[in-house]
Amino acid sequence: MQTRVCKLYDKHDIRIETETLGEPGPDEVLVQMSAAGICGSDLHYYHDGGFGPIRVREPIILGHEASGIVAATGKDVSMLAVGDRVAISPSRPCGECEYCLDGMFNHCLNMRFSGSAMRMPHEQGLFRDRMIVPAAQCHRVGDATTMAEAACSEPLAVCLHAARMAGPTDGKRVLVTGAGPIGALCVAVAARAGAAEIVVTDLQDAALAVARKMGATRMINAATNPDAMTAYSANKGYFHTVFECSAAAPAIKSAIAALRPKGTFVQVGVAGDTPVPLNLIVSKEITLQGTHRFHEEFAQAVAAISAGEIDVRPIITATYPLAEAQSAFDEAGDRSRALKVHLSFETA
Repeated sequence: MQTRVCKLYDKHDIRIETETLGEPGPDEVLVQMSAAGICGSDLHYYHDGGFGPIRVREPIILGHEASGIVAATGKDVSMLAVGDRVAISPSRPCGECEYCLDGMFNHCLNMRFSGSAMRMPHEQGLFRDRMIVPAAQCHRVGDATTMAEAACSEPLAVCLHAARMAGPTDGKRVLVTGAGPIGALCVAVAARAGAAEIVVTDLQDAALAVARKMGATRMINAATNPDAMTAYSANKGYFHTVFECSAAAPAIKSAIAALRPKGTFVQVGVAGDTPVPLNLIVSKEITLQGTHRFHEEFAQAVAAISAGEIDVRPIITATYPLAEAQSAFDEAGDRSRALKVHLSFETA
């Protein structure tokens, strides 16, 4: 059996190649891929050859946000059947290291994460027509859920974990900085949790328009209205919770200034070394909280999408066939017109 794969060789060097596929093992399934999203990390690999210390050192199949249809099952698989529509979790903790044994699976020392160049050899990703996947990584989606919606389970899981790290936001005032896919989904999660007010900042009107559809109560373009956040800093701040999704130093500074004493600042976006206003964090007794990937939240994300509790459709701004992956990556990198760009795959 043959499958096409989307493989990155170097910066801006993406090639569609054909590889041979075997048969699923006892606990595995063969999945015919349907939809897959291009993530910010995929874009970093494509444009920069990596991010931070993580570099592409050998050809890598990208992609870690995908859905598909089960085409065959291994002999020991009982929870899935041919024809099941599934979202695929890219996360495979070992279950045996000290952090897994402590229940911190997202901090696994031997984590295998699809489409990641962290390990050597690299962990190959999900941008392909067909793939053999451990059955445990496949989560059935609702009958009314489209495969494009199902492919948004992974980024939603990231946001559900961030919300868990933030604590309750019902009745609270929430600020989201950065209205990319993760920021928009953080808005949706906060809205579902009953936040009283959700203000979103970004540099692009197109992204802010999507945030409004996801539940934002006010959108601020920090490029065209740079003084809009100033009022929120009065009397030591206004917001109870911040989800910082941009990793941009100016956004971090203004968000901490706008956070109330004893508020919670959740850093979702990642970057290199970034200055932060430590004096404000100390003087306002702010809780500075990191958040890293997810574990049980993947199943929760699939359930929320399947139940219609969170509508992910507004973040999907374009879809390209796998053969046009280059164009898909080019559009995904243009934040003036794109949020989440998907690749689609053959169904035969």
